[in-house]
Amino acid sequence: MGGGGFVGTEAAKRAELYEGRITGYFILACVVGSLGGSLFGGVTAMDDFLKEFFPTVYRRKQAHRHESDYCKYDNQVLTLFTSSLYFAALVSTFGASLVTRKYGRRTSIMSGAVSFFLGSAINAGAVNIFMLIAGRILLGFGIGFGNQAIRGAVNQLFQLTTVSGILVADVINYFTEKLHPWGWRLSLGLAVVPAILMFVGGAFLPETPNSLVEQGKLEEARRILEKDRNEASDAARAVKHPFRNHLKPRNRPQLIIGALAIPALGMGSGAALYSNIISGSMLVIGALVSIAEVLVHRSRHPNDSLHGLAATLVIAICAFVVSYGWSWGPLGWLVPSEIFPLETRSAGQSIVVCVNMFFTAAIAQCFLAMLCHMKWGVFILFAGLIVTMSLFIILLLPETKQVPIEEMSQLWQKHWYWKHIVSKDPDRTAQSQQQGKRAAAGEA
Repeated sequence: MGGGGFVGTEAAKRAELYEGRITGYFILACVVGSLGGSLFGGVTAMDDFLKEFFPTVYRRKQAHRHESDYCKYDNQVLTLFTSSLYFAALVSTFGASLVTRKYGRRTSIMSGAVSFFLGSAINAGAVNIFMLIAGRILLGFGIGFGNQAIRGAVNQLFQLTTVSGILVADVINYFTEKLHPWGWRLSLGLAVVPAILMFVGGAFLPETPNSLVEQGKLEEARRILEKDRNEASDAARAVKHPFRNHLKPRNRPQLIIGALAIPALGMGSGAALYSNIISGSMLVIGALVSIAEVLVHRSRHPNDSLHGLAATLVIAICAFVVSYGWSWGPLGWLVPSEIFPLETRSAGQSIVVCVNMFFTAAIAQCFLAMLCHMKWGVFILFAGLIVTMSLFIILLLPETKQVPIEEMSQLWQKHWYWKHIVSKDPDRTAQSQQQGKRAAAGEA
C-alpha cells in the first residue's frame, strides 16, 4: 500500500539494525493487544431485540408491502445504537493517549477491558434504550483504549480479530436467535469473554519498551527488550508536546496521510459495517430477482439475463469484501502506525482512531438513510470514494517496506511533493544529523 517513492538499498540495510528475534513472548503480547478487535458485533437484525426496543422497525420488517426494501431499517434511534459505540471511541481515544503515555499500554489495555466488560453487562441486562446506549458508550470507551495497545505489522492482528469477531458474532446470533425471547441478551452478554481475556492477558504482560522509555524507565525497557525484540526509541523520552508536534512541517506528511486521509477515506471498520449492510441489501435484491424470474417464467416470457444479473451481484459483493480484507482493512491500520515518528507516536495513533471512529460513526448513523433516499446511487458514491482513495495513495504515499520507524523521515525528504513541506522545518537538518550518527554507531 504505497506509491510515489521507492525504498533505497541503504535504508533497507539499515533496517536490519533494528530487526529483532520474534519470540513467543512477543507473540503473546501482540495477541493480547489485538483482542480489542474481537469486541465488534451486533444484534440489530434479531426479531426479539427489535420487538423489545424498536417495535416500529420490527413491524416494518415483517410487513414491508408499503415500504421499500431500501428503507425498512431506516430508523435514527436504531442507528444511534450502533453509532454511539464509535462516537464514544472517538472521544475516549484522547484520554487513552494520555493514559498510555503516562501509565503505559498495559494500563490502557486493562482499562479498556474493564469498560468493555461493564458495557457488555449493561447491554445484556438492558430494559430500555437508555441502558442500551449507555452500554454501547462503555463499549466504545473500551475500543478507544484497546486501540492504543499495538503498532506496526501486528496491527493487522487487530483487523484480523475485528473481522473474526464480526463473524463469531454473526454465528452466535444465528443460534441465539432461536432462544426466544432472551437470545439477544446472551449474544450481547457473551462479549464479556474477550474483555476478560484482554484483562487477564494484560495483567500478565509488562509494558512495551517504547512506552517505558516514554516514562523514563530505561533499565526496565532494556530488560523487556531481552524478552521481546530490539527497538530504538531514545527520542521518545524527550517529547513534551506530542499533539503540538504534529503541526511541525517535518511531521506534516504523517499528519495528513496517516492521521487524517487514510482513516477518513478508508473509513476503517466502517467498511466492515456497511459491507454487512450491502451484503444484506444484495441478498434482498437477489431474492427480488429470483421472484421476478419465477413470475417471468410463469408468464411464459423467459429472460435468461436475470441469471447473469444475480451472478454479477454475488461476484461484485464478494470482490468488494475480499479486496477490502487484504488492502484497506489491515493496511488502513498498519500504514499510519508505521509512519509516525516516536515523538508523535501515541498522539498520532489517537488521531488515527479518532478520525477512523468519526467516519465510522458517520457511516453508521447516515448509511441507512442514504440507502433509503439514494437507493443504488449510494454505491456509486462509494465507488467514487474508492477512485479518490487509490489516486491519493499512488501520488502521495511512499513505499514504507523495510524502512525502520527511526528513519521514516528520510522518505519524506526524498518524496516529489513532501520534500517541499518538510524542508521548511528548521529542526530537520539537526534531526537528520542525529539519525545519521545513530545509524553509523549501529554499523560500528
